Amino acid sequence: MKLGPSLLVLAAISAHCAGTGYTPPDLEGQTFIHDPSTIVKDHGRYFVFGTRPGISVKSSPDLVHWQPEAPVFTRPPGWTKTIAPGFDGYFWAPDVIRVKEKFFLYYSVSAWGKQTSAIGLATNATLDPSAKTFRWQDVGEVIHSTNGYAYNTIDPSVFLDTDGRLWLAFGSYWRGIFLTELDPQTGLRKATNAPPQPLAWNHSIEASCLTRHDKFYYLFVNWGQCCQGTNSTYEVRVGRAETITGPYRDRDGNDLATGGGSPFLQSSGRFIGPGHIGIVADGGTNGVTRFSYHYYDADTHGRSRLAIGKIDWSSGWPVAVN
Repeated sequence: MKLGPSLLVLAAISAHCAGTGYTPPDLEGQTFIHDPSTIVKDHGRYFVFGTRPGISVKSSPDLVHWQPEAPVFTRPPGWTKTIAPGFDGYFWAPDVIRVKEKFFLYYSVSAWGKQTSAIGLATNATLDPSAKTFRWQDVGEVIHSTNGYAYNTIDPSVFLDTDGRLWLAFGSYWRGIFLTELDPQTGLRKATNAPPQPLAWNHSIEASCLTRHDKFYYLFVNWGQCCQGTNSTYEVRVGRAETITGPYRDRDGNDLATGGGSPFLQSSGRFIGPGHIGIVADGGTNGVTRFSYHYYDADTHGRSRLAIGKIDWSSGWPVAVN
């Protein structure tokens, strides 16, 4: 994710209104969000996190009606400015997962078009703001990149496998999407001296999402440009592998690491530039997998909005059903 003009406009409006206590209609409420995280459930409510200063948080009882919650951070952790010069407090593309009795929230620290980036981690015992144990604790940097690295450390996608191993996919442009293993006890990297594993590449690629269905691992990625409203060209591609480290291949057998990727979700009607896939982490209903994504809504002048679809697995490949 790279911050585009539409998000810069919203940021300016937010800053202008912050001192007045006034929130413009729909600026924080309902379904307007960018780079939505995996949707998780806690204490009977669904929670989703998104790009914004402090990290956007929304909750819902039913995946339809959403309300804003307080942002994760009131001010950026001190380490972020040191590691990512140019970072302005606008956190990108968070992802969240529950591991045992704790929530791990991963977030991107970067600046537009820069490779001096990092992925950070904050933890909480609960997502319910009314709970006595509710408190975000920033753990700090998980992984970083700088000029000349093979990868850019943004757009985290965290995945807990059935064997208890925890993984983080990430990346954008440069040489694509990479994978590193995490320690499920701490949420940090398991072996900092182990180089991340390349998974997918395209000249414009980001916003990966890892999941597993039956015997295969599936990797969703975005191709194209985000953040341009109705001019955005985002589309979602997918490949699958028998092991989490790959190789991931598309329906035609092409390796995602060399530019392969089968279409999964593309622009249609008012749904422009769909992207940032996340699997709804509630197990679905009647075996149906639900997924979240954002799109640039042609009916609201290209504002970024949350949508939820279903996946049909009957062919052995994920097919989007809105």
